[in-house]
Amino acid sequence: MTPILHSSTSQSLGALASIIRHATGISGTTPTGHFKVEVYNASVFKISIAKDAFENFSYAVVGTPEPVTFKIEETELAAKVITATTQLVVTKNPVRFSLQTLDGTVINEDDTFGTAWNGEQVTTYKKLQPGERFVGLGEKTGGLDRKGNAYQNWNSDAYGYHSGTDPLYCSTPFYIGIHQQLVYGIFFDNTYKSFFNFGASNNRFASFSADAGEMTYYLIHADSVSEIIKQYTFLTGRMELPPLWSIGYQQCRYSYYPDKEVITLAKTFRDKDIPADAIVFDIHYMDKYKIFTWDEKNFPDPKGLIDFLKQEGFHVVVMCDPGIKVEPGYKTYDDGIKENVFIKYPDGENYQGQVWPGWCHFPDFTKPETRAWWAEQFKDYVALGVDGFWNDMNEIATWGHSLPENLEFDFEGTKATTRRGRNLYGFQMARSTYEGTKKLLNGKRPFNLTRSGFSGVQRYAAVWTGDNVSYDEHMLLGVRLVNSMGLTGIAFAGYDAGGFVGDASTKLFARWISIAAFAPFFRAHTMINTRDSEPWSYGEEVESICRNYIKFRYQLMPYIYSLFYDASKTGMPVQRSLAINYTHDPLIYSGLYHNQYLFGPSILVAPVESNKELLKVYFPEGTWYDLYTGQQWSGNQEAIIESPIHKLPVFVKAGSVLPMLPAHAHAGIVATEMHLHIYCGNESSEFLLYCDDGETFQYQQGEFSTRLIQHHGSQNLVVIGKTEGAFKPSYRKLKIVWHGSDAQQTTINGKQFTLTESQHSFFEPLEKYDPINEPDSMGEEPVRWAEIEYISDQIEISW
Repeated sequence: MTPILHSSTSQSLGALASIIRHATGISGTTPTGHFKVEVYNASVFKISIAKDAFENFSYAVVGTPEPVTFKIEETELAAKVITATTQLVVTKNPVRFSLQTLDGTVINEDDTFGTAWNGEQVTTYKKLQPGERFVGLGEKTGGLDRKGNAYQNWNSDAYGYHSGTDPLYCSTPFYIGIHQQLVYGIFFDNTYKSFFNFGASNNRFASFSADAGEMTYYLIHADSVSEIIKQYTFLTGRMELPPLWSIGYQQCRYSYYPDKEVITLAKTFRDKDIPADAIVFDIHYMDKYKIFTWDEKNFPDPKGLIDFLKQEGFHVVVMCDPGIKVEPGYKTYDDGIKENVFIKYPDGENYQGQVWPGWCHFPDFTKPETRAWWAEQFKDYVALGVDGFWNDMNEIATWGHSLPENLEFDFEGTKATTRRGRNLYGFQMARSTYEGTKKLLNGKRPFNLTRSGFSGVQRYAAVWTGDNVSYDEHMLLGVRLVNSMGLTGIAFAGYDAGGFVGDASTKLFARWISIAAFAPFFRAHTMINTRDSEPWSYGEEVESICRNYIKFRYQLMPYIYSLFYDASKTGMPVQRSLAINYTHDPLIYSGLYHNQYLFGPSILVAPVESNKELLKVYFPEGTWYDLYTGQQWSGNQEAIIESPIHKLPVFVKAGSVLPMLPAHAHAGIVATEMHLHIYCGNESSEFLLYCDDGETFQYQQGEFSTRLIQHHGSQNLVVIGKTEGAFKPSYRKLKIVWHGSDAQQTTINGKQFTLTESQHSFFEPLEKYDPINEPDSMGEEPVRWAEIEYISDQIEISW
């Protein structure tokens, strides 16, 4: 019999006193607490454990129990809740939980300690399984495998953080366990300061705990990591599609002013033929840093400026800080006082914290009336033509970095303090901004970005990794952070290319832009009093390198936008940790290779420091084409790859099909020609190509189209399915490009075509290089191609 932990300092669930069956599961009581198990679907169990009444409240979870068949079996020793795929075994003396396969193999199980209280703190202990690895937790520093490490969730303003800083800005208390060909997920739905231990300083258990509140967690089992992510985002929600322009290149600094500098910036992008879609206004556009105002000296005509930028194909993103300056006569302050929207001390006084404008009040976004008030404040921005919004400083960041823990939050009328509300503040601010601007934009999609968040934030905003630093280690850290955020449901994420703190070297900026071109959110940014950090600011060579990779990003737009559609339907990230596709391959967890990732299903990216011209790369299962030369590499092998500053190691999986466009200046340009790149091989693949207008929510009423592209590798056959849906794409021509084939002819819908052979590169030669000794510095490969009319009916291509 398992001993019951019961001492003066710690108490765990004891022997089962009674059990009740109900429509969604079971519940029971013990002398020290009670529990409830709810079946959400065949793969997801919700376990709630408390001393008193269950709270049954969550900002994170929007999924509800689905109709599902399950059975309950009870013996003298245990109760079992059994679905079509999994069983949860609840032992009776003491009460402990074990997730198992139907044949009894343990997937995840409680340690002897089970769930225990130490004062207010509540902890669940799980046995470490043989060879177990842990991935996830979102924005956490360190390696891909979390084994042997511990972390805490307490959203913090982590300016200039380093490669071991914890916590950072955003908390997603969800992780995935991997062992013995099994995978599971645990989402701990508690917003108090929480702690995760994956065998740090012990070899017995993994644990998760919170300073207070109840122990509510979701146990998820599936056959794959991708299905675990799908179930997690079933619980916490998925993103709506962002505007197409927001996944293009965005240029930012702290700050561009006056307006003439912004105009020059926009013209320079167009003059230099470097694609871009957004210019970001940091706090200097405001009057003395007061949100919802404009500096009349530096921006005397914001409407005229924004109209000019729109004509040039640019959208405007404005900084939105939550601090409202305490200044009678400042409209937003006066209105906030009148509407009673600010966070308060227990005695009813409005809290004041010091930040950029000076002493400020802060809206309480857990109060419905505050969210409605906040939405109204954006009317003037939207009337000017602003459609991008950047929620910053929302941890809450204040000078002194010591937010009082006795502040009161409304929590939808249930009341709570900072202890429960701090981790939610950025999440609820992002929600308020998104819901408000979405309504004001009358059917157009807002772009919404946040620094701070909690699980579920993906429903409302993209997330970026905050105030990073301009050095190589930080560049690679940003890649791992975004990989990990993708594992925890945040598909739209990125980092400040070039680094925010400090000055990037010429090589570092070039390398960072090349990597960031393969990130979901693509923005360059730097802080005040640093060197200029635009693509042309580092000399002609770097300018050419940046132009190449930014243009390649725009060529990939149909592919990338389709990945965002997938994220909106399944939660699958755009930037994918190799743990998703190659879960049980031990080499992907090595420190040598844990920076590598897939950009969508087909593109393997191997980030490398700016000062390294050789990189050891691991090719996972499959065959891989060098993006630049077409050289093929067999999978399950390591290789040394050249990585000069103008060539980031990037590879395309054989059997893939990449839908692409000719390079274009911004996302608003209507494309009439699609390029379909076929990477020949024995492997097969499917890709769902998605199209809509890129700017409205009409896709939610059926105004979109999809085409299933199937590559039957061993048959030398590609089938482009009939266009499904009401939206009609603008394409008129289809250029089909074969990589790795020596075929001379193709048959397309029964008609034969002779293929044209040519040298191909996605990139332009760099002018600096010697045209005699190195005539094409970016590399070329021989390809074959044919061009046909783009039709909506099925297209069969064989060769």
